Amino acid sequence: MESVWDYPRPPRLERTTSRVTIVQAGQTIVDSDRCWRVLETSHPPVYYVPRDDIADGVLQPGTGRSYCEFKGVADYWDVVVGEERVHQAGWSYAEPTPAYAELAGAVAFYPSRVDECRVAGEVVQAQEGDFYGGWITADITGPFKGGPGTMGW
Repeated sequence: MESVWDYPRPPRLERTTSRVTIVQAGQTIVDSDRCWRVLETSHPPVYYVPRDDIADGVLQPGTGRSYCEFKGVADYWDVVVGEERVHQAGWSYAEPTPAYAELAGAVAFYPSRVDECRVAGEVVQAQEGDFYGGWITADITGPFKGGPGTMGW
């Protein structure tokens, strides 16, 4: 069991060989065992997928940018499968800060914005609040930042 309160700040970046899959509109758009996890105090892990492990043609540039004090400037991605477009379903850092250089180009997905995310076969629960994009599995315990009243934590 992992407690998010044991995760560090600044966040730790680690490789994982757990199989990560993402399904949207009946199509598997991610199938990877080469992802990274970002582990930050009070947050469920965020999984970053190498671009080579994302189905061709499903990512299209989205609108907006955001800034992370640790990783730098993030760009957003829309997921397009057939006629269906999910706005800002994921984000990436084209030029992350040196401590997170391995994430360059890898894409993190909001589990609440796609049909299904799995880690090692387990369906993921989305982190409440939909800002941080954490992936909650049975082996992760909180409480988690993100829900109402938790922004000041």
